[in-house]
Amino acid sequence: MVTSSFGSKEDEIMNWNRFLWASLAVFLVRKGLDYFIDTYILMRDYEKLHILRPDVMSTVWLMFVVGALVSLLFTYIFIKGREGKGIQEGVRFGIIVWLFVTVPSGLGAWMLFPLPVSPVVKWILNGLFVNLASGIIAAAIYRPAVPANS
Repeated sequence: MVTSSFGSKEDEIMNWNRFLWASLAVFLVRKGLDYFIDTYILMRDYEKLHILRPDVMSTVWLMFVVGALVSLLFTYIFIKGREGKGIQEGVRFGIIVWLFVTVPSGLGAWMLFPLPVSPVVKWILNGLFVNLASGIIAAAIYRPAVPANS
């Protein structure tokens, strides 16, 4: 059973606050993990393949715009389907997003472009890790409200 705490105006404000905080936390986790993995794990693959744009720094701002959009949507969809089951629900959601987005994107890129399988596998594993962390963070921050003692 899906429950919602959108009752009073006070609840609605608190939920929007939790949504925004959860989205911000998901954004920071995703960008932090992506930076670390791209810089320390995948950079050699990128350099060997010569696939980075020569003017990559001129478009890096777009990475933050896309990251913010993904984080807001990831959190919003999680909240709308939330059943209030805690962290395991965040894990499940992270796996679903990974299977729905990351795996097909990685395999599609490998199928269309002359890429070695190694970076594609790393992208897919990176996506699993990032989506699991994002789901756990969203579930931890947007957890069911503790009922007040009456």
